[in-house]
Amino acid sequence: MANTPDIEKVKKDITSYPLDSDQAIESFRLTYLSRKGIITELLAGIGKAAPEDRAWLGKELNALKKLAASRFEEAKAAQASDTASRVAATDDSTLPPPPLPTGSAHPLSQTLAEIKNIFYRLGFTIADGPELEDDFHNFTALNFPPEHPARDMQDTFFIRKDEQDSSHNLVLRTHTSPVQIRLMMNQKPPFRAIMPGRVYRNESITAKSYCLFHQVEGLYVDINVSLADLKHTLITFAGHLFGKELKYRIRPSFFPFTEPSLEMDIWWETGNRPGQWMEILGAGMVHPNVLKAVDIDPEIWTGFAFGMGVERITMSRYEIDDIRLLYDNDIRFLTQFP
Repeated sequence: MANTPDIEKVKKDITSYPLDSDQAIESFRLTYLSRKGIITELLAGIGKAAPEDRAWLGKELNALKKLAASRFEEAKAAQASDTASRVAATDDSTLPPPPLPTGSAHPLSQTLAEIKNIFYRLGFTIADGPELEDDFHNFTALNFPPEHPARDMQDTFFIRKDEQDSSHNLVLRTHTSPVQIRLMMNQKPPFRAIMPGRVYRNESITAKSYCLFHQVEGLYVDINVSLADLKHTLITFAGHLFGKELKYRIRPSFFPFTEPSLEMDIWWETGNRPGQWMEILGAGMVHPNVLKAVDIDPEIWTGFAFGMGVERITMSRYEIDDIRLLYDNDIRFLTQFP
C-alpha cells in the first residue's frame, strides 16, 4: 500500500485533540475539516494511491471525516450549554448582580403580624398551645354545658369520642381559648397575653366558610379589671388597625365563657359598594366559673377576654370575596400582595 497516509495516527490525533474552549474548537475545525484541512487533503490524494487501495482508502477517510465532524459538533453543543448556564461575565466588578425574584408574605401572615405588633405595643405577650385538645380545656373549663351544640359531631372534629365519658374526648381545637385555660393553670395572675393560632370547625367549604381558620384571642386578668378597660383596649386596637377615623359600635352578645359579653362592629366602606356594619370580634369579662375552673379566686381577680378571626379582617382589608383563595396557594393570587 504505497503512498497511503497513516490513518491510525490521524485518527488518534483527532480523538485526543483537546476541545476545552471556543478557540480550541475553531482550531480543530480549521485543522481537520476546513477546505485546506488535513482530511480534505487526504481525500484529494486518493487518486494518487494504488488502484487496488482506493476503495479501502476512501472508506477509511470518510469514516475519519465523520469522526472529526462528530467530535466538533459535540464540543460545540457542550460549550454552548456551558455558556448558557453561566451569567455573562463583565470586566466591571462594581456593577450589582442581576436581581433575583423575591417572594412576599401571605396576606394572612401580613394581617397577623400587624395584629401582633399592635398588641405588643399595648403590653401583651404571646402564649401558645396544642392544636389537639382534650374536652376539659376546649369545652368544660370554658363553661360549656354538657348539652351545648358546639360539642356535637356536626360542629367539631373529634379525634376520639367517648359517649360514656366526655373527659376522654380529643378534638381539633375549635378556638384558641384552651390556650387561655393552660396559661391560667400553669401560671399565677396577673396575665396579659394574646393567643394567635389555627382552629378547626366541621363546616362545609364555601366562599365564606372553611374547615380551618386563624384566630387571635386575648386575656387580661388582674385586680380591678373592668369592662371600661376592655372597651378602651378594643377601641385602641381597632383604631390602630383600621385608622383613627374609625366608626364603630359595641353591642351586647352571649358567650359561655364571658359575662357580660359583647361584640364589636366597624362601619366598612370599600370602593363603590355601600357601607355596612361588619363584626370584627367578640369579647367580654371572664366568667367567674372559668376562673374557678383554673383555681383563681373571682372575688380577688377579674379579667376580660376577646377573640377575632384573622381571615375576616384580611378579606375586608384586601377586598377578597372568597376565603378559599387564601388556601389555594395560587401564585397569581399571592403575587398581588407584595
